[in-house]
Amino acid sequence: MEEKRKSKRMDLDCKLVLKRLDQAEAGGAQEVSIHVLDVSKTGVGFECPEKLAIGGVYECYLTIWTKETIHSFIQVVRALKKENYNFYGGIFIGMSETDINRINIYSEFSEVNFNEK
Repeated sequence: MEEKRKSKRMDLDCKLVLKRLDQAEAGGAQEVSIHVLDVSKTGVGFECPEKLAIGGVYECYLTIWTKETIHSFIQVVRALKKENYNFYGGIFIGMSETDINRINIYSEFSEVNFNEK
């Protein structure tokens, strides 16, 4: 399989809450808790119990390792159905440069610690 990622990925155990932005939904926005498997400065991979649309844009609140919350938007670009969950890949859109740098710093720090072991 050809690697399409522009940035190194890292595992991070945290949760996201998504709200679909590119459609008007009856009854207001639906919030879905998901499990993040990997995150980089350009995107995120996650498991979600709900079916999400490829191309769909969702508001997200990503709680990072420092317990801070990063507010951004993601566009779903990949979907894979597993036996009991859905796996998605999304790219960040509308993320501030400061938040991109926070993720990048963690990535560099994790790589240095991994290489020392």
